[in-house]
Amino acid sequence: MKKDQLRKKFYRIRKNQYFDITSKFFIPLIKFIKKKFKNKINLSIYYPMSYEVNTLKLLELNTKDKIRLFLPVIKANNSMYFHNWQKDDLLQINKLGILEPMILNSHKVPDVMLIPMLAFDRDKNRLGYGGGFYDRYLNKFLKKNKNIITVGIAFSFQNYHKIPVSDEDVKLDYILTERGYI
Repeated sequence: MKKDQLRKKFYRIRKNQYFDITSKFFIPLIKFIKKKFKNKINLSIYYPMSYEVNTLKLLELNTKDKIRLFLPVIKANNSMYFHNWQKDDLLQINKLGILEPMILNSHKVPDVMLIPMLAFDRDKNRLGYGGGFYDRYLNKFLKKNKNIITVGIAFSFQNYHKIPVSDEDVKLDYILTERGYI
């Protein structure tokens, strides 16, 4: 299947099979972060929409002493950057209909990025929404900072046998589902 066909298929699958997760979903991630990083880390999440895994459940875990959260912000030139965000900070709707921080401070390159997706395969390839925002960001910043850890967030039913990839697509380091890590 081509990417556009897969996007339609997996959006429909995700909509029909979506279920609400608990904060326990992210416990393996928090254990990994605490083990890997000694200092406070910059963790980018996404504000969930369209039946995505709810990354806001991370806020229920007591991690403020270890983790600073960042949300993506889309700029006028279709580039994406990450800005600090806390639970009670104001959000605005961007041109794509996605919530992002209203008050922008200087952007940071995350240590760990949680990345949404429509589908994935066992080789840690990701099928995104087609805008290329995460791939462009990673292609730019992985050249400068090879230490960014990428974690795709998905439900296990989003697994597909072989995602078609192009030269611009960035393979993920890990994929976290309700069944654990890949």
